[in-house]
Amino acid sequence: MALLPVIKTKRLILRNITIGDVDDMYEYAKSTLVGPTAGWRPHTSPSETKAIIATFIGNQNRGELGVWAIVERDSGKMIGTIELYNYTYRFMAELGYSLNPDFWGNGYIVEAAQAVIDYGFNVLKVRRIEASTFETNHQSIRVCEKLGFVKEGVLRNSYLRYDGIIFNKVMFSMTDVEFYQKYKLAS
Repeated sequence: MALLPVIKTKRLILRNITIGDVDDMYEYAKSTLVGPTAGWRPHTSPSETKAIIATFIGNQNRGELGVWAIVERDSGKMIGTIELYNYTYRFMAELGYSLNPDFWGNGYIVEAAQAVIDYGFNVLKVRRIEASTFETNHQSIRVCEKLGFVKEGVLRNSYLRYDGIIFNKVMFSMTDVEFYQKYKLAS
């Protein structure tokens, strides 16, 4: 298994998720504010969270990039996850993230995502990073906008959630050209 690099930002440490993150992840994964907005059922027990983390680690063993734990530097607490997934063709990846609601509104996901996007374009040399979210997930849409992703459109009736509800998804993307233009303008 190739480990993801540890990435440090001003306020965060992004590192491989481990089984030791079970309690912190369960704290927010059981919330009805988190999973359903991303399409997954709230976790019902720490053992379910442990199984999910084991799946993340197993996927990494099978060639996926893996999942970073988002750790708040000051407290050392694991407060969320972020990943680049569907990297199978090696020219593009999808961005996914979740965050403990106790830490919403602090810009942590934008900070973590900027670092992961930088890794995707500068280290992995992807040509495109996508992000999609339910049309009703206004917080996630706002994150994509803050990151500079381009809205490509709405995929109608494109996601069947665990409870049988069908959602429209909003598709966003950033190309390598857009990333490097944005990076040059920001320097």
